[in-house]
Amino acid sequence: MRVGRIPYVNCYPVYGAIDRGAVPLDAEIVDGVPTALNAQMAAGHLDVSVISAVEYARDSQRYLLLPDLAISCDGPVRSVMLYAKRPASELRGRRVLVSRSSMTSVALLELLFEHVWDARPTFVPADAELTDIARFGADDHDARLVIGDAALRLSTYLHDAEQRDQLLDQFGYRYAYDLGAEWKNWTDLPFVFAVWVAQRSADTRTALNVHASLISSRNWGLKHLEPLAAQAALATGVSRSACLAYLSGLDYGLSYGHLAGLTEFFRRLVTAGKVPNGSLSFLAA
Repeated sequence: MRVGRIPYVNCYPVYGAIDRGAVPLDAEIVDGVPTALNAQMAAGHLDVSVISAVEYARDSQRYLLLPDLAISCDGPVRSVMLYAKRPASELRGRRVLVSRSSMTSVALLELLFEHVWDARPTFVPADAELTDIARFGADDHDARLVIGDAALRLSTYLHDAEQRDQLLDQFGYRYAYDLGAEWKNWTDLPFVFAVWVAQRSADTRTALNVHASLISSRNWGLKHLEPLAAQAALATGVSRSACLAYLSGLDYGLSYGHLAGLTEFFRRLVTAGKVPNGSLSFLAA
């Protein structure tokens, strides 16, 4: 079995026990950004993986959802941020740099611009995971979607008054939008960014064993957020307390409430003609 993993710190609670040998996983782990894992699953090169929620909606006939396992938020997410030089409602026709590596974040941003901010900017594919703050102003743009560890780092950077003023003076970012919070304000529902899936063609017994290991590791991770936050701090340069607050604010289950948010997101994507109509199907014994 080949199992995909996103190397962002938001996956630490799911894979932390496996990495430490506390929970066995009889599979090879393959790291990749969301779009890379999406492509490998679509090509059949991975058996089980975390993928963008939009990738599941795009080809639900290929995949089976792993029960009770996702990356979601019920309000601010902190790692999917739009930074803008003017209010989002004033970005009509303006250049907005968007991620090449996160289908779900871009799809959510498009819905927010159309239905909440009533503006149609020009979306330009770009690097949404910049780690060098000095490069954020390298492109001509009015707003930038930033995701993953880079968004967490920049969000923390902006909490320091001196650094925030420096960033504003240098790049002109005066508005910040947390896409998890914007979705919550719009729909009053949680938002699911990523799900774990198995190929329908995968051996069911082996996939169930992988699922059991991931759930056990997730449960361990939720009880050991302190050491995971320390690991995240070393990886990102963000303070341990900020990493702990970030990981504590995410949800790694897939409850009825999360499913309501997921299906509402899919419904809106279907209405917009961005994904085919489909249904949720789960891996079962």
